[in-house]
Amino acid sequence: MDPVDYLTQLGGVARTGQLLAAGFSRTEIARLAAVVRQPRRGVLVLPDCRPELEAAIRHNARVTCASAAGHYGLWLRDPPAQHHLACNHGHGAGFVRHRTVRFDGHPTLALAAVEDVVLHAMSCLALPASAAIATSAMRLHGVPLELLKAQLTADRSGQVRKALHQLDLRAESIVEVDTQYLFRTHGIGYDAQVYLPGIGRVDFLIEGFLILEVDGFAFHSSREAMRRDLGRNNASTLRGFAVLHYMPEHIWFEPERVLAEIREVLATHPRPAQT
Repeated sequence: MDPVDYLTQLGGVARTGQLLAAGFSRTEIARLAAVVRQPRRGVLVLPDCRPELEAAIRHNARVTCASAAGHYGLWLRDPPAQHHLACNHGHGAGFVRHRTVRFDGHPTLALAAVEDVVLHAMSCLALPASAAIATSAMRLHGVPLELLKAQLTADRSGQVRKALHQLDLRAESIVEVDTQYLFRTHGIGYDAQVYLPGIGRVDFLIEGFLILEVDGFAFHSSREAMRRDLGRNNASTLRGFAVLHYMPEHIWFEPERVLAEIREVLATHPRPAQT
């Protein structure tokens, strides 16, 4: 294999020792070193290498927590200001250090295992960002909730265990996680992903009559989608339900408006007749 191809498989960054262990000669490595970047002695970096992977190799660490979210497709709205790295040493600075590593890392990239990524995020990030990473890891990668709980037995892990216990895995997107958090922190009870006869599945049902839908970025991406949604809205109205629609930016940037409109509907809208 060409050493550039091998370096690409490693995420675009490696130490000289990794290349030697893979069977490349010092002559091949010297030729490679002449055409790639070397931020420090013994570290070879391709031009399109992700900066967090380079930081991990430079610091003998693995990328984790918020910095690893994109690599695993986990839900994260705001990228971290600093790299989050997992390492068992105290050397280096300029990054967020995570010391406890419980699982084997990614087989080729300098990434912590997705299980460690979740555990680090739960103890490092504030809600609802930590809940979004945990929920997506469980939904997308099948990470068992009980496995995570079993790793958190120390007294200082109490808050993290509590946050894991409160996860609502019915959320199907980051904005639904954030909506759940908005409701919980403001005392609004809800049911999620509810199937209503004649209407279909709705994102949230509040007090049995207020349907709240959080429309994703592909909302009404086709005429058929618009027709289907209008039919659902009409069916909801005919059955006496109130309906509120919001875009993600409403939840993220106008939460007070969302809460005020929900409370107004709850206070003024007549309940549908029981059948």
